[in-house]
Amino acid sequence: MTGAADRKLYLGPRLRVLRRELGLNQTRMAEELGVSPSYLNHLERNQRPLTAQMLLRLASTYDIDMRDFVAGANEAAASDLHEIFADGLVRDIGIPRHEVMEVAENYPSVAEAVTRLYRALTDLRRMPERMEQLGSAPSPMASPLDWLREYLDGRHNHFSELDGLAEALSQELGQGPEALHAAMLKRLDERHGVSVRVVPDDVLAGTLRHYDFHRRRLMLAERLPAASRLFGIAYQLALLALDGAIAEAVQRATPPDQEAAALARVAFANYAAAAILMPYTRFAEAARASRHDLDLLAARFGTSFEQVAHRLTTLGRQGARGVPFFLLKLDAAGNVSKRYAGEAMPIARFGGGCPRWGVQRAFRLPGEIIAALVEAPDEMRYVSFARALPRTAAPGLVTIVLGCEAKHADQIGYADTLSTTPIPIGPACHLCERPDCPERALPPVTRAMDLHQYQRPASPYPFRAT
Repeated sequence: MTGAADRKLYLGPRLRVLRRELGLNQTRMAEELGVSPSYLNHLERNQRPLTAQMLLRLASTYDIDMRDFVAGANEAAASDLHEIFADGLVRDIGIPRHEVMEVAENYPSVAEAVTRLYRALTDLRRMPERMEQLGSAPSPMASPLDWLREYLDGRHNHFSELDGLAEALSQELGQGPEALHAAMLKRLDERHGVSVRVVPDDVLAGTLRHYDFHRRRLMLAERLPAASRLFGIAYQLALLALDGAIAEAVQRATPPDQEAAALARVAFANYAAAAILMPYTRFAEAARASRHDLDLLAARFGTSFEQVAHRLTTLGRQGARGVPFFLLKLDAAGNVSKRYAGEAMPIARFGGGCPRWGVQRAFRLPGEIIAALVEAPDEMRYVSFARALPRTAAPGLVTIVLGCEAKHADQIGYADTLSTTPIPIGPACHLCERPDCPERALPPVTRAMDLHQYQRPASPYPFRAT
């Protein structure tokens, strides 16, 4: 704490964000910290610096990492702003990096507003294409999926009330996938009057899971593997047993329209189902003890590799936080169908990934773990591991990528054999300013190209350094 004590720390915006994430008003937080509401108000408005004593109170009361709290600006917000300000519409302004960092650090609401406006601008730019595809039919300006991703990222993909209720229900049902399977069937039958049947594919006509309201019957396709059948049963139980909690979670999220509300309800039901199958305390302890061996965790909890990977991104309980993983689900063309950001992620939100990262190699080696140590242009290092898996509903493969900052590598068994020399990557070719990259697909929008008639450099798009 010497460094913190030697300089004045004005962290009002971060303190305000923390209070809002905890769902506290100023009076309640002031009471819990043992200070007056007026003093807390001064701290949040940067009229008083945070003292070392106050930082210690925050750390002990709310289980926060002081280093992360005192560290630089919000990295995810800063990364988004750098990407946005590299857009051709405004890049000629030349907004300095320190100004971007200052906005992300001290004005997180402004950063979020700019990000939302840029997303709306991106939707506007796609309007001609959408109108053509839809035959000039009206096109929605806001994507419900983008809204949901933004909301989940804002909550760090953790919902304590749902997690607690699902864990309590799981404890009532029993441990182990076999016991849990039998207990869930019994609970559905006795308390909700719902039966479960595995039926031939032709009965469901291409649907993997269907709940018949009239007959109160859950039908699961025979093509579903055991882990997916178990998850389908847990999903139905969550919808029925935790209906009130799921409805409250949707209401708190304040979705912008009915489509977004329906999407949120499905997401929260999936979250609760995963929490029933992989109850927080047992799963977090098993993950830590196994050094995040996903195959072992999948076998122990009767779940799939993807379900385990997804669950690892939700371990944000105060006092028992897990490693802050990010997750990507990619198809062979590089399209991202699932994304959770964790604390930070080395690829751009509004663009593609980096070809040097190598996660696409997983498609050539299905079933194998492809681990990597990478370094972003800002010198942040990350460990990642990817595996290509068969699709459940269609032919082909998808790749699940799980990763985190390299400072957590000692907690991950897959990182043990990694080289100490990282692979230099960028957020996306059009944003990356790494010179001499032979795999570059586009020049950076932040630099002028430097082409010569009689030269053919290794990089197909050379550019000026300044």
